[in-house]
Amino acid sequence: MHDEETAPADRIVVDPDWRMGTLTVHAGLHPDPATGAIAPPIYQTSTFAQDGVGRPRGGWEYARSGNPTRARLEESIAALEGGSHGLAFASGSATAATIARLMLPGEQALVSDDVYGGTYRLFERVLRDTGVDARFRDFSVDPVAALDAELTDRTRLVWLETPSNPLLKLIDVAAVARRLESHSGARGERPILVVDNTFASPVIQRPLELGADIVFHSATKYLAGHSDTVNGVLATSRDDLYERLLFLQNAIGSVPGPFDCFLVLRGIRTLSLRMERHSANATLVAEQLAARDDVAQVRYPGLAQGPHAHPQAAIAARQMSLPGGMVTFVPAERDGRSALERARRFCEGTRIFALAESLGGVESLVELPAVMTHASVAASPLEVPAALVRLSVGIEDPRDLVADVVRALDLA
Repeated sequence: MHDEETAPADRIVVDPDWRMGTLTVHAGLHPDPATGAIAPPIYQTSTFAQDGVGRPRGGWEYARSGNPTRARLEESIAALEGGSHGLAFASGSATAATIARLMLPGEQALVSDDVYGGTYRLFERVLRDTGVDARFRDFSVDPVAALDAELTDRTRLVWLETPSNPLLKLIDVAAVARRLESHSGARGERPILVVDNTFASPVIQRPLELGADIVFHSATKYLAGHSDTVNGVLATSRDDLYERLLFLQNAIGSVPGPFDCFLVLRGIRTLSLRMERHSANATLVAEQLAARDDVAQVRYPGLAQGPHAHPQAAIAARQMSLPGGMVTFVPAERDGRSALERARRFCEGTRIFALAESLGGVESLVELPAVMTHASVAASPLEVPAALVRLSVGIEDPRDLVADVVRALDLA
């Protein structure tokens, strides 16, 4: 099995003074030591020849336990998130499920009340049957008061998603971390703070620096950035959590293939540039939506003023370096059409924004979460407004994107 003691000598040493634009290009992507290839080879193999019985060459034994291409991705996400360790998985959902295995029956998870539908499904329809108690609460308004009302001696995980999916709620991660410091939860330990950073990416937000214990991503989204792979990653600086999660990664076996890891690594090289463009484009789209009288609600972390100002804009300014590429809105009733009817017509009427699930790719996407990505929370306390439209704003020319939104709204 591949571990730190048997790690190949080609592992990069990241300069702590490197800025994000440099890290995204180089972390985990140092030249191949054997040939000097700038684009490292993809180790498309399931097993490795050993130098002797019990003497794996360079620590490599079997690809479920470790693969050089996957190791590069794990190095990369650790460096990008400012952590000591990284791990990669077959999907964001597989990452979440592995982290959740840190819990035992009878223990409790406090989960923010606006999360990806698959996260709700995991806790409510899979883990609850195993004796895990998940409670969904709003931590965006007063996180300390919300925690005070819910923390018990059974609390094992506090699970945040910020910005949240799809309502784009923001949570003060540092405030949550400070409150947990003084609490003795399950096993007499401080609860583990987990943050889903998928919507922001490490370019915009680094939860470990704010006090989180584990940060994870659906790398399918912004990290890979091209809608051509499914992958998940996590980072942590806690050695104890890393050792347990490394064991679970190998034991459960929900690992990504090397080519998928390569695709994420390739995407990460342009992550810093892409997030700047995503944010700039989304800001223009959000401002256009906010200026219209036939739009009832706009939610975007970059709107700090006016009737559609984000309620946690101060947290965005303090915690995020950019407002991100996700925008949600609800059309107003108009010309005898309901908000829901107009939302559906808008989603089906765009030409550049493709009607599709997922997010974070270079291309712009539009969806109606209530019947698409968040159908699993229907009729639950986490139910999404039926007429809410979610935009994943891509990196196309912003003038074309704004024109597409205006045209679709005018016709809706």
